[in-house]
Amino acid sequence: MNELEIFKKKLLYRSNYRGTKEMDILLSEFVRKYINEFTKEQLNDLDKFLDFEDETIMNYYLHGIVEKNIDKNQISKIFKNYNV
Repeated sequence: MNELEIFKKKLLYRSNYRGTKEMDILLSEFVRKYINEFTKEQLNDLDKFLDFEDETIMNYYLHGIVEKNIDKNQISKIFKNYNV
């Protein structure tokens, strides 16, 4: 398994074990859908995106509330338009 595949597996794991079941489902489905389409730069941004707290991500997704510069991450824009 190469380095990129290991990195993708780590991202999948992080998206699936967030702390709240709602975010586990939402983020893991999003990541599964897009992970193989993302460039290396986007994967790095996804890694940074997953560093945001669940509440920050959920507020941005549901209400458009921008906290902690979440809107500066290019993955945030893709996630904001993601429909389950």
